[in-house]
Parts: sequence; structure tokens; C-alpha cells
Amino acid sequence: MLPTRFANQEVSLFDRLFNNDMFNRDFSETNTTLPSVNIKETEDKFGVEVAVPGFNKKDFNIELNNNELTISSEKKEKNEQKDGERYTRREFSYQSFRRTFTLPNTVDGEKISAQYKDGVLHVDIPKREEAKPKPPKQIAIK
Repeated sequence: MLPTRFANQEVSLFDRLFNNDMFNRDFSETNTTLPSVNIKETEDKFGVEVAVPGFNKKDFNIELNNNELTISSEKKEKNEQKDGERYTRREFSYQSFRRTFTLPNTVDGEKISAQYKDGVLHVDIPKREEAKPKPPKQIAIK
């Protein structure tokens, strides 16, 4: 991936796609803050880390539609009243968010994987073999 100059700093195409406000479709239906996201790139893959403590892996939905990766969650918790109890304070918890990322054509969508550990959702997005950097090749002169 060729870096481009932007505001005196190198920004990869992937960074520009992830940070483009024009295509930003992230939201939370419950007026809560969106979870923070880290995006990493290595020679072999991109990694997305989503900070979502207090969730379970079954709370997430990860979907790839063409070149758009959507990570979403809807979590409801209810405090139930038992016989003989009355509330002095009752709080319901409802959390919902959706983050959508436009992926570059260099990724292998068939091999995307995810795991949830210690309050962070890790999504690995492998690059296609042809997109990975190749070592220098010596060309023989005939």
C-alpha cells in the first residue's frame, strides 16, 4: 500500500478509509458513547481492537457486506422485582452501537476472524497474498 502525504504526515489508504467522515455511519441508538477503536497494520494483516468492557462475545454481530465491515451490539439488562420487594431506585441498562468500516480491496474477506478477551473485541483482517510486501528480487541480466 502506497502512503500518501496528508497534513505533513504519512497516512495509508487504509487509514484514510477508516477515518473518512464523509462515509462515517457509526452511531449509538442509546445516546451512549461509541466504543473506542484502535486500528493496527502489519505486513500480513490489519487489526481492529474495540474497547467494550462488560460485554460477552454473544452480544456482538460482525458482518462483511461487499467491502464494508460492520461491528454492532445490542445489550439489554433488566433488574427484575421479586415478591415482597419494592424499589427505592431501579435502573435498566440498554446499550447499542454500530461501527462501519470501509475496507480496502487488498484484504481477504473470507479469512476475517474475531475474538473477545478482557473487554476488548479483536478483529483480524488478513491481507491478500498479492497485497503483502515482497522481498527485493535480483534480476539476472542475459
